[in-house]
Amino acid sequence: MKIKVLDTTLRDGAQSEAVSFSIPDKLKIVRLLDELGVDIIEAGNPFSNVKDREFFRELAGLKLAHAKIAAFGSTRRVGVRAEDDAALETLLAAGAEYVSVFGKAWDLHVSEVLATTLEENLAMISDTVSLAVRRGKRVIFDAEHFFDGYKNNPAYALSVIRAADEAGAEVVCLCDTNGGTFPDEIFDITKAAVAAVRCEVGIHTHNDSGMAVGSAVMGVAAGAAHVQGTLNGIGERCGNANLGTIIANLQLKKGYDIISPEQMERLSPICREVAEITNISIGGMPYVSKNAFAHKGGMHIDAVLKEPRTFEHIDPAVVGNERKLLVSEVAGKSALLPLLRKIDPSIDRGSPKIKEILARMKELEYNGYQFEAAEASLELEVRRVLGMESRFFDIERFRIMMEQDNLSPDSMTGYSTAFTKVRVGEEHEVTAAESLYGPVNAIDKALRRALERFYPSIGRLRLVDYKVRVLDSAAATGARVRVLVESTDGVESWTTVGVSTDVIMASKKALEDSIEYKLIRDGEKQKSI
Repeated sequence: MKIKVLDTTLRDGAQSEAVSFSIPDKLKIVRLLDELGVDIIEAGNPFSNVKDREFFRELAGLKLAHAKIAAFGSTRRVGVRAEDDAALETLLAAGAEYVSVFGKAWDLHVSEVLATTLEENLAMISDTVSLAVRRGKRVIFDAEHFFDGYKNNPAYALSVIRAADEAGAEVVCLCDTNGGTFPDEIFDITKAAVAAVRCEVGIHTHNDSGMAVGSAVMGVAAGAAHVQGTLNGIGERCGNANLGTIIANLQLKKGYDIISPEQMERLSPICREVAEITNISIGGMPYVSKNAFAHKGGMHIDAVLKEPRTFEHIDPAVVGNERKLLVSEVAGKSALLPLLRKIDPSIDRGSPKIKEILARMKELEYNGYQFEAAEASLELEVRRVLGMESRFFDIERFRIMMEQDNLSPDSMTGYSTAFTKVRVGEEHEVTAAESLYGPVNAIDKALRRALERFYPSIGRLRLVDYKVRVLDSAAATGARVRVLVESTDGVESWTTVGVSTDVIMASKKALEDSIEYKLIRDGEKQKSI
């Protein structure tokens, strides 16, 4: 059975507290969603703001291979003819093939929010959908608060979706807007809705009770043939149903037809790219995160290398992901061997170097290093033990100066300057950089500026995450700290680690490793050309 997918990352997802899309961000996400095979992209509300109206103008010239664009808006206002409603006219004039129209399905909202009669609400829905159909639009009617409305007044909630169906809606989508309905209730109520209308039924769930994905899956099991969500589950409050997880669950576990196998292999890279655009972490997210198929326990690693099904519910490659074996104090040879062979294919299980490397890893972890979260630093340490370290540069001197930018005792703004002297071969470069964002940012800027002369690709390197953890709080301000730095060059991302009683020195170590790892990867790519 074919299930159609509507992605609302750019509309409902944009209501997430931490997310703000520029028009180039939105255009990039549209292309990624089209590549993934999403059927409908809900692009925003053209009446709500200038940015969305400009975005719809940009979309008019965009050629998509598969996806259709939907504009989102409400039914006509109370007491206003549909033909005279300015917001509705803007929606219909946006140039989208689909319009998503939302209306009230909970009688509480009709009386308390709209302050009108139940009959007028039905007329608002019917008039709006009828006008849109006459104007040549394909209409998706979002029955807002449908599940709460059904539990309060089943007959009225069903009359709402019947009104949209009879007016010509292609889809009536049942919305768990408050996110408080459990999956078993979703199943029963969706089944009743499917029996009540002739058109296609959709499901749209929120995650306020942590049930959004399960509820969406149960809605489809009950007969919904259209599912809505956002990539990575972004959205207002606790977020929307995670569309990436839904797609994988429905197709790989339940056998529904959603996207092609080739598109499924793009699921992890696309979810990660959208996470990069939205500047959110997807660590631990099912199917697509780097942790989704990460193994740390020695016995688990040994088992999964012998038979992947022992600890992996699917082949990671199916969703464009890969297995990750974490080297730590609880892991053994099995975890280390794949990494060693990647660096030096001649190493076998009996090599004495393995014991030497494991001893080095455990010594470093005892001192506060954490390599399961810093795979790039791990590779560099392995290279050092194997005698395969590449010294691209040496930091001969660096100096940090910090000062307060005014005399106010309440000011929290600092002013940092970093001076760096690096040596590459027999040449030296001395560089300074200033920052209002602290000494670590100043070091990062100065170091990259010094090295760009020798390695221009460093210009594409940037930090995407920086974490500091105190390791022995009993030592107070003299405690050791662990710094984790995540970096990207726009194509790949990697994490490095540094540990010291001085947060600046720990940061310097992590930054130094990040640049060295980038240069090693560049060299490997050059050799493969």
